[in-house]
Amino acid sequence: MRIFQILEFNQFNTGSVHQMFQAAAGLRERGHDVTIVSRPDAVLASKAAEADVKFVGLPMSHQFDVVSAWKLGKLFREVKPDAVHVHKGVAHSLALAATFLQPVRAFVVNRGVSFPLDVWNRIKYRTRRVSRVVTVCEQIKDVIVASGGLSREKVVVVYAGTDVSLFDPDKWDARAFRREKGIAGDRFLIAQVGVREWKGWKELIDAVASILPTHPHVHLALIGCRDAGEQASVNGYARERGVASNVTAIEYRDDMPNVFASCDLVVDASWAGTGITGTIREAMAMRKPVIATDCGGNRELVSSPEVGWLIPAKEVAPLARAIAEVIDDEPRRLGVAANARERVVRGFSKDLRITRLENLYTTETQRSQRNPSVFSVSLW
Repeated sequence: MRIFQILEFNQFNTGSVHQMFQAAAGLRERGHDVTIVSRPDAVLASKAAEADVKFVGLPMSHQFDVVSAWKLGKLFREVKPDAVHVHKGVAHSLALAATFLQPVRAFVVNRGVSFPLDVWNRIKYRTRRVSRVVTVCEQIKDVIVASGGLSREKVVVVYAGTDVSLFDPDKWDARAFRREKGIAGDRFLIAQVGVREWKGWKELIDAVASILPTHPHVHLALIGCRDAGEQASVNGYARERGVASNVTAIEYRDDMPNVFASCDLVVDASWAGTGITGTIREAMAMRKPVIATDCGGNRELVSSPEVGWLIPAKEVAPLARAIAEVIDDEPRRLGVAANARERVVRGFSKDLRITRLENLYTTETQRSQRNPSVFSVSLW
């Protein structure tokens, strides 16, 4: 098949870019002709070339970027892709407009956040030009069906995938990240990735502050600070709570297996916006115990106490209790960590995701061939 993966974001500091590129490279490995369309970026273009994936750079400045939509339509007309998969709002709008120049047989829209659809998004998702909507968890499917008035049949769940051969604890030095950051080997190292407000990092610092009198060896690494201002915010709040020496604000990292190898516990304290937290999935693959809030679709991954700790969102006391339990109960901690990796290997691997996407594109392409009215120039 000729497959387009389209996403306006082009930096590998966000999960959507990792998942888009994973799909593109994985499908190319299976023999498909794959093109990535994104904003121009030398790093993304280089990675695409290494994976034998075509790359086309377009400005994709905003949802009403007529020039980019026209160029995308011209590209559709030249290449005639069998399947187009769009991953964010700007890509969705522009690719949808481009189909008026050249319809495509399978037009798939990704939805990875749990916010309800607004009026404009309802139109974009409900149009017959969209073959299927892919959500990353059942919870997001429920949200967009309810808020967008979509049929449940139009929405399919394809869990994001982890490269379990890369996120393999046996391949990484368990002390390298600690040495780099000067975190002592006897510290119980807790990590969270993400410092946007809704990621719950302040609640996590509050929880650490509450257990510090009984667990003074705890150290928290908050990873993913995009600039000095975000690092200053983290450090400032840690000082306010009296735990500055137990908290380190870490820059964005592109070596998460190396980081997680040094951690004793990985937490996601998000209270909004999330689908299934990718860093929790990756930490589980690294055989680490995890604590996740019952937000978005996290309960679909942390599905039982045997694979992790699931707690209410935005509540400090349950988070603090869970951290203390992980620290104090070593036998359970080790058992849960082992189960966690098996959970990801069996249900949330990269290969499984690629297979599901490949089957979806094939099914939708064949459906349009059997039913020419699906392959239509009309909006509805």
